[in-house]
Amino acid sequence: MIIINNSVYPFVSMKTMHQFLVFTGIGAIGTSGHYTVLILLVQFMHTDPVLATSIGFVVGALINYVLNYRITFNSNKRHREALAKFFVVAGLGAVINGVIMSVGMGVLDAHYLMIQLFATGVVLVLNFIANKCWTFAGT
Repeated sequence: MIIINNSVYPFVSMKTMHQFLVFTGIGAIGTSGHYTVLILLVQFMHTDPVLATSIGFVVGALINYVLNYRITFNSNKRHREALAKFFVVAGLGAVINGVIMSVGMGVLDAHYLMIQLFATGVVLVLNFIANKCWTFAGT
């Protein structure tokens, strides 16, 4: 890695690299919130798994939003604007994830976990870029 003028030459500033690493860590926290809700609802409240994962997804996304708003991007945007944009990005990420899974399994006939790992990486990077450049731009 070549570092020139506080940038990973020539692509990304050190601040952006730090934000990406924080964004990734926060994503892990949000995912754990999602899975905790999913497991609690299914195992202890006997909720339908599809409904439980949907509720868990919303909980995880809200955790991600709050922590990214406060920590990753240190935003001062109004929540009405930022939260709406954040959920648009999350929704698009879910669609992209589904398309990659569908193509990977249907066309490439690859193992679902290998495709999911690839999809997770793609969606992570795209969500970070969209949230940095659109949801929390200028903050």
